[in-house]
Amino acid sequence: MPYVFGVDHRVFAFGSLALTSGVAVFSTYKWLSLKRRQQKDNVYESEKLLNEYLIFHYGSEDEILRFSFGPKDSLNFPKRCADLCLKHCKDLGSSVPSRALDIGCAVGRSSFELARQFNEVIGIDYSQSFVDACNHMKTLRERVYFVQEEGDLVKHLLAQISKDIDCSRTSFEQGDACNLRHDLGQFGCVLAANLICRLHQPFKFLDRLSDLVAPGGILVITSPYTWLTEFTDKSTWLGGYKDKDNEPVTGFMTLKRVLGKNFDLLDDQDMPFFIRETARKNQWTVAHATVWKRKS
Repeated sequence: MPYVFGVDHRVFAFGSLALTSGVAVFSTYKWLSLKRRQQKDNVYESEKLLNEYLIFHYGSEDEILRFSFGPKDSLNFPKRCADLCLKHCKDLGSSVPSRALDIGCAVGRSSFELARQFNEVIGIDYSQSFVDACNHMKTLRERVYFVQEEGDLVKHLLAQISKDIDCSRTSFEQGDACNLRHDLGQFGCVLAANLICRLHQPFKFLDRLSDLVAPGGILVITSPYTWLTEFTDKSTWLGGYKDKDNEPVTGFMTLKRVLGKNFDLLDDQDMPFFIRETARKNQWTVAHATVWKRKS
């Protein structure tokens, strides 16, 4: 389930190379290529990045947060995202397809949780290594991984999928959130968790949502609204700037303006999440969750 999971945590998960300017295209390609070469050249860092997502998605409370104090209400974020979807989708009716789409699925926890209710769940992520991890979990239902304790000291853990989840309902594929394949069809639920502020073309993604969410279906977006030029050109930020009249524009304001044409806002709430990096260094962030219903 780009998180602000730190500035660098979602570098490989999303982004489109199709920017409007030829110079921007080249610059973005060069930057992403460098990042991928660095990842390939440093196996430990690459594995460490993947493992941070595995514990974020599948770690127990004691594995993630070692201390009796701390923000325990921030744990299990991917499951809480799925639970929010399921809460609003329980009375969709037979006219809405029993299909869910998890865009930016990372290592798959939300996708598997959505399979508790939906007959088909598709998880899409830009990172092939994340998609491979999802398919590993789907097939074997568990995976051994390690987390960094201190320096070169690591601890091995076991990620597992609950026995009451039907993994056969899920499928995973690599894809660009800003350029999704056109034959995906429509869904009763679409989840985009901590994604929009890590996209190169967030407006293009938002414009696609009315096609993906079936009439009467549910859309859930979470985001900490951390707009950064290394991910998104400032001209396409959804918020975090002042307009021509010197009035502040927030991401939530833009979501309401853009999505309001085809969606009704049902709910919005703050959802904290906690990212474990080492035994003693962690990240605490608050995402804004918005729930939308596709107009008939």
